[in-house]
Amino acid sequence: MARRPTIKDIARRAGVSESAVSFALNGRPGVSEQTRARIRRVAEELGWQPNSAARALSGERSGAVGLVLARPAHTLGVESFFLQLVSGIQEVLSAERIALLFQVVEDIEAECAVHRRWWAERRVDGVLVVDPRTSDPRPELLAGLGLPAVLIGGYGGDGGEGDGGGGERPSVSRVWADDTRAMTEVLDHLHGLGHRRIVHIAGLPGLAHTARRVAALRAEAERLGLPAGQVRSVPTDYSDTEGAAATRRVLAEPEPPTALVYDNDVMAVAGSAVAAELGIPVPGRLSIVAWDDSALCRVTHPRLTALVRDTAGFGRLAAEELLAVLAGGPPRARESELPRLEPRESTSPPPAAY
Repeated sequence: MARRPTIKDIARRAGVSESAVSFALNGRPGVSEQTRARIRRVAEELGWQPNSAARALSGERSGAVGLVLARPAHTLGVESFFLQLVSGIQEVLSAERIALLFQVVEDIEAECAVHRRWWAERRVDGVLVVDPRTSDPRPELLAGLGLPAVLIGGYGGDGGEGDGGGGERPSVSRVWADDTRAMTEVLDHLHGLGHRRIVHIAGLPGLAHTARRVAALRAEAERLGLPAGQVRSVPTDYSDTEGAAATRRVLAEPEPPTALVYDNDVMAVAGSAVAAELGIPVPGRLSIVAWDDSALCRVTHPRLTALVRDTAGFGRLAAEELLAVLAGGPPRARESELPRLEPRESTSPPPAAY
């Protein structure tokens, strides 16, 4: 196995002392700019990299940020949202030569424990936090630890989760998308086609964005004069299994819905398969909308109407905001672009008999 280059190796190659190398590589005064440039050039030629553990012990940055997912592991492998989100995050971090430390845990309590451990061990310089809860202990925890953080999906400056409830400056930075306006657009599209019995196959009920979508559906249905019992939400765990099971249940009702709105692409595709198995044509008798667009929505038959957004761009925005916080910027809320509805072959007016 090849030996890793050390400061001593750099000093020998550059013809300087080890202390000069340390000053140059750590950006400290004590060497000329010409010597500093020569030392850094030699370090790059040798493939030298700083020891992150040693840097953390000396009070310097670790060169890593953390991301913990507190979701059932079986729901992650088939959901494209997180893959696209992480790809955007990684694009920004890799350009700055910052590592992403990733971990999956069982629940929010376990996630908080990971954050405390990472902070105590100085494993990360900051963290990205996903899936804000309706009652979320993480913003207060991270603010108390002094661990820089960006909450992905929190409300933006309007009294939402993580800002103390009064619209004051948030305790941690947030990047967010307007789920309320997006759900309103979906319901208005279906209502405009003539649908009156609409069921939202929702995600995990404890998540803040699930609560916002449910509330937005209810509020817009009320504004449109639709009966509450005919426009409603059904919670699931985001998996294709629960999405399919929920679809079977609602389609077996005496007055089944004529339109279904799914909180992700995987459940929408699973629901479309259930409809085909039951002999219910899409969109002839049932219209389907997926919340997040993906290749699955575009290659299935019929192609699914979906909310289109730049999820990788959402990840880039979050990573950029964390870098701004690490550079000393104040906590703030930044809104990403609003998802847009792209009608495809899975939505049409309901038949007159329904």
